[in-house]
Amino acid sequence: MAETAGILSEDGMAVNRFWCAAFLTACVALATPAVAQTDFESWLKDLRKEAADKGISGTTLDAALNGIKPIPRVIELDRKQPEFTLTFKQYMDRVVPRARVEKGRKKLSENKELLTKVSREFSVPPQFIVAFWGIETDFGRVTGGFKVVDALATLAFDGRRSAFFRKELLLALKILNEGHIKPGVMMGSWAGAMGQAQFMPSSFDGYAVDYDKDGRKDIWSTRADVFGSAANYLSRYGWRAKERWGRQVKVPDSFDPKQADLKVMKSVSEWSVAGVTLPDGTALPKSTLSASVILPAGAEGPAYLAYNNYRVILRWNRSHYFAIAVGSLADRIVGR
Repeated sequence: MAETAGILSEDGMAVNRFWCAAFLTACVALATPAVAQTDFESWLKDLRKEAADKGISGTTLDAALNGIKPIPRVIELDRKQPEFTLTFKQYMDRVVPRARVEKGRKKLSENKELLTKVSREFSVPPQFIVAFWGIETDFGRVTGGFKVVDALATLAFDGRRSAFFRKELLLALKILNEGHIKPGVMMGSWAGAMGQAQFMPSSFDGYAVDYDKDGRKDIWSTRADVFGSAANYLSRYGWRAKERWGRQVKVPDSFDPKQADLKVMKSVSEWSVAGVTLPDGTALPKSTLSASVILPAGAEGPAYLAYNNYRVILRWNRSHYFAIAVGSLADRIVGR
């Protein structure tokens, strides 16, 4: 989910998280007391004025905002606490299973002509576009079941991170006003990430493209726009088409875990001199590429060299688990 690091959990994404009764009760109560609803209506009136001042038409505001109410489930999802987290191995097994690799290969083949064209224009290899698409929404199958405006209005009114979500809401209204999508089908996650690329409105505003030139940037149902937008995002953050994202390696027993930090950068050749090898113990290729060592599961787990493109992936989602999953899926799709 582009630009959502402040919204989603970091490494060891939480699953099966549960609310304590007090929080759940508070969530349910949010939309029911008359005073809360009165406060929301007052807040909404102020939002409409701000949106109108930014050029959003009355027609758009009526279509998007009339009759909306805070959604308790959104608040629940925003505040829920983890009961336990996935280990790195569990995460990789779940996010990059053999079935997803096979499906990714099929999708790469089915969309080869379009992906090749997009890849040439933005200098992002097709397998990476497919990998992001596969991990974010299972190749467009799971894009979220919340109306984006309603979810963002709930979070903006809630107050915990109101400034951030109010900005996203205003941009969502801008997207509607520009005619890219209609309110009823502007669907996404509980946090407002939209479409097959799972862009927040701010990412859409900055990086979405109308690749098929039909006058709309449609990341919900038009694959050309989905692929073009994802590739544009990666390209704008500095993707290097001729470089790897990274690779799995083996570190020596004497390796200092404190060296496993994105701030510690050495050339691949320097890491080789320090005893870092390929997983089978053979020497790393001689290279002046700058890299960092990453230990996603700690000192006892697997090790990876992370290159520039790994850092670009982190601009999409600041999770080492996510970045390694994207790179690994892309590699496996093309048989690397």
